[in-house]
Amino acid sequence: MAGLSDVFSRCFGLVALLRVEQPGLDSERTRAQERRRRAVLSSLALALAKGVAIGTVVITIPLTLSYLGAERYGMWMTISSLIAMLSFADLGMGNGLLNKVAYAHGKGDVASMHRLVSSGFLMFSLIALLILLLFAVAYPWITWSSIFNVQSTMAKSEAGPTLAVFVALFAVNIPLGIVSRVQTGLQQSFKASLWQCAGSLVGLTSMLAVISLKGGLPWLVAAALGAPTVAALCNSMDFFLRARPDLRPARSGISGHEMRELMRTGVLFLVLQIVAAVAYSSDNIVIAHSLGATAVTDYAVPERLFGLIAMGIGIALAPLWPAYGEALSRGDLGWARSVFTRSLTIALASATVISLFLLVFAPRILTLWLGHAVDPPLLLLVGLGLWKIIEAGGNAMAMLLNGANVIRAQLVSGVLTGASALALKILLVERIGVAGAVWASIIAFSVFSIVPLSVWAIPKALRTEGEAKVHA
Repeated sequence: MAGLSDVFSRCFGLVALLRVEQPGLDSERTRAQERRRRAVLSSLALALAKGVAIGTVVITIPLTLSYLGAERYGMWMTISSLIAMLSFADLGMGNGLLNKVAYAHGKGDVASMHRLVSSGFLMFSLIALLILLLFAVAYPWITWSSIFNVQSTMAKSEAGPTLAVFVALFAVNIPLGIVSRVQTGLQQSFKASLWQCAGSLVGLTSMLAVISLKGGLPWLVAAALGAPTVAALCNSMDFFLRARPDLRPARSGISGHEMRELMRTGVLFLVLQIVAAVAYSSDNIVIAHSLGATAVTDYAVPERLFGLIAMGIGIALAPLWPAYGEALSRGDLGWARSVFTRSLTIALASATVISLFLLVFAPRILTLWLGHAVDPPLLLLVGLGLWKIIEAGGNAMAMLLNGANVIRAQLVSGVLTGASALALKILLVERIGVAGAVWASIIAFSVFSIVPLSVWAIPKALRTEGEAKVHA
């Protein structure tokens, strides 16, 4: 009977966590319960969205690799890398907005949140228009095929149009992305994840239709990115028209002060994002220029397999960023210390176990999945496994430091990491092949990020009053 009682207790405890609202946030205990509830909801929804995304990758990679061929597929993977590298196109203000919304939410300041949303939407829209204008001016003057280092006639003809489709959809997504930042700051990222899931499903259907109709690479990119763009638009309309009309962007809410604050905070995040993009998202581009677009496939496919580790860890850790921000704005430091210790331990242990599994079975998985189209060297597999363990620990640390707004320390270590990583990638890829890209990341990140942040930044974040850090 005792065992059955425990089961019922756990089940009812989970149901309580998944309630639509959790009343009575007037004590540290009830606030901690609400953070836990929202973190569970966000993790479950993100897991669903990522599961759909993984399923899309599993289905589309063998189909697109066979349909496009190694060179055109390598060009697609290179363009995909640009998504991560251009994530700083909002000038870092997206992350700054997230932090400030989380802080204002902790204080219950709805008026401040409305000013932040209105000001941010105006600035993001102007950035999108500027990107479209600059690309339109530059498009006729650049030989885009030379950037991707492609040789076939079809690949050369598709390079420019494919990039044009990508840039257009990317720019449109900048102002649309503001809703997910606000939802994350409110610890409601589960809503954005559910819309993302819907977009992925429609995107998968669209991609299969393009392949069956023998569409070219520009159409594949339109299908892959267009559906998530429509989902983001629907999310924005639902959130600002139905769920939170009090936060809907309005001309009356535009504030010069909030725009300056977003710019000030955004500059730090911008530099940090640029450094991260150079350090960790330049692999395919470096490989394409050093070894050719075909070699990108040999690296990108195994990297995507091991990337499932980072994806899974990210699902669990992502909701902690705004939770740390809200907790520290209230001075709930005990909760922050406890959660950080547990999250770091679980992240490292999980990444280690899964990395060892993939290190043993990755060759067999890739053969069953893609036949003999990809044959990764052992040095690459070992490097990817070790990198995902180190990356998991760094991710747990980053969630705390971002939530605590300890950005300058990350910036200094990040600049050193990015510069050394890029130099090492260029050197090692030429010396040891595609595996050199991941080993460059391991060396640079361990020396210039993990060690200094562990010794200085993390203790500082956990002993300083939250409000002082948010305004630092």
